[in-house]
Amino acid sequence: MPTPDFIRDLRASIGHQLLYLPGVSAVVFDDQGRVLLGRRADNGRWTIICGIPEPGEQPATAVVREVAEETAVRCVPERIVLVRTLAPVTYPNDDRCQFVDVCFRCRAVGGEARVNDDESLDVGWFPLDALPEMEDFSLSRIKQALEDGPTWFEPTVAE
Repeated sequence: MPTPDFIRDLRASIGHQLLYLPGVSAVVFDDQGRVLLGRRADNGRWTIICGIPEPGEQPATAVVREVAEETAVRCVPERIVLVRTLAPVTYPNDDRCQFVDVCFRCRAVGGEARVNDDESLDVGWFPLDALPEMEDFSLSRIKQALEDGPTWFEPTVAE
């Protein structure tokens, strides 16, 4: 994903130090029960749609924007699937980030899936029994989105 301007501004002051940032991800289903995936331009891997909220942007608004920007699909968030702090990541330019991901289950309400920006090589709808190879990040979120359980979060340890 391209680096948002507000992060570039921060990096000008703090260099490569660890940034703790919000992130959003979307498990988007259509009326046929297929899931929307994008093949990322930076690593060629298939994934659910993800992004970074703009300062002051609500997570649900950000996830709708990210899905539309990357895939041209309009969606409506139905519920939060999980909230999870991800492991820190170091990018090739030595910038370090750690994201708190808020993942939403969404329902497609319009638009036609297509590559809609330079972040994706391909975009498409996939039946659940014919998913491409993906990392656990996406697979676990798809599985959670299919369940009707409560929002998943890392349990706390009682003292």
